[in-house]
Amino acid sequence: MGWLSAGDGYEVTLVEGRVTARSTSGRAAGRQLKTLPKGVKAHREVDRLRKLAEWLDRHTQDCVARVDNWMVSSLPVPTGLLARVWPDEAWQAGLRDLVVMGESPDEVGFLRDATDSGELRLVDPDGETIRLSPATVTLPHPVLLPDLDDLREFAAELGLTQGVQQIHRATWRKPADLAEKATSVSDFAGGAYESRFGLAARATSLGYRVSGGYATCRIREGGTLTEASVWIGEPYWDGDSETGDLSWSVLDGRSLRLREVGPVAWSEGMRMAAALYAGRTVSEGQNA
Repeated sequence: MGWLSAGDGYEVTLVEGRVTARSTSGRAAGRQLKTLPKGVKAHREVDRLRKLAEWLDRHTQDCVARVDNWMVSSLPVPTGLLARVWPDEAWQAGLRDLVVMGESPDEVGFLRDATDSGELRLVDPDGETIRLSPATVTLPHPVLLPDLDDLREFAAELGLTQGVQQIHRATWRKPADLAEKATSVSDFAGGAYESRFGLAARATSLGYRVSGGYATCRIREGGTLTEASVWIGEPYWDGDSETGDLSWSVLDGRSLRLREVGPVAWSEGMRMAAALYAGRTVSEGQNA
């Protein structure tokens, strides 16, 4: 954006989300200053730019969160929509370099550009640029990508960085030998916390919902909304607490047997349980 007058001798603008000033007079004219001069800090243009920076930050977070939801749900996304939002840097922060899949399983690559005409430009695993313009594309959850290890290696070679965790997202694949009537997983149960408040705070800081005695996350998969839940203790308990079992249910409250849980819901539920367990209190001498 351009520079705005901020009183005699100074102009201000946003540089990488930070209000920056420069002098307009004297030998330092045009030179960008490391800090805002005292007389500029209270100027109305500085206040407006700070509010704009806060809005832009919220906007970027919202765009990234929406893209993350598309990816976790593997929802079909209109190609035209991607083309319309692409010029916005906030949307690009979430979309650039994500693995995109077209109508065919062979149409897979890292998203590098989207044109006004609705054409997407991808770099495929062979390093070739491909162009797609189907009605919709998907941003697959990594557990659904058969060549995930190859994609990770290729991304490292290209130095690609994703704004939304996709190919480097922690994933768990559902075992094939689950007991027929099993309804819960205890792999990450027993993670001790000094307080139930601390456990609940970790859950919310990671973006999970706390409802009653559970930390939960919802996953839309194949048209079904599934909720993964980890017991974290009674809501008003002020003593120590620990993580409990992980289970899944559908929104009508019916518990799912483990064999009924979809691959994405399984992976995301295990990811939540592992993240809560990782924040536990580890006593001296115990394995971290």
